[in-house]
Amino acid sequence: MDELLKIKAFANREAIPIMQDEGCDFICDYILKNDVKTVLEIGTAIGYSSIRFANLKENIHITTIELDIERYAKANQNFKLCKLEHKITSIHDDALIHDFSEKFDLIFIDAAKAQYIKFFEKYKNNLTKNGVIISDNLSFHGMVDDLTLTHNYSTKKLVKKIQKYVEFLKTNEEFETDFFEVGDRISISRKKSK
Repeated sequence: MDELLKIKAFANREAIPIMQDEGCDFICDYILKNDVKTVLEIGTAIGYSSIRFANLKENIHITTIELDIERYAKANQNFKLCKLEHKITSIHDDALIHDFSEKFDLIFIDAAKAQYIKFFEKYKNNLTKNGVIISDNLSFHGMVDDLTLTHNYSTKKLVKKIQKYVEFLKTNEEFETDFFEVGDRISISRKKSK
């Protein structure tokens, strides 16, 4: 799809982080195999992953939320370009403040890394019965396993927060989480059966 290539090229040019293809393919595969019909994406950026998900099948709807007004505007442009406005609900707001009443088959966390625990806790009740929370960037370019890969103080601080999130997932009594070495490391968390 030419539009997707253009969006990727724009993201590279403007240094806007979008999902790695391997990770995106993995989630697309999960959506198809598990008959996911509703997705909440926390962190739209310029809409690349929303478009990939929305293109998978007819009976899917993506709700995506983005804080940055310029990225939100660019994402909406891209949704129009791909003729997907009817399948994607795009919201400009702070995901830590916004409230959703509806429930989703899949909640995808790919926004401010330092807030992952807060996003998880806030949205876990918006899952359908067999819904999952998928988190991306849990390796953070290898730094989560090896902090010596960076000497930047703020990056180290961020990596420590991701490490804390990984620990939060591993020790969570309510959810069980599987980790996958695809893309920049992905986790799938589902409610433990009582």
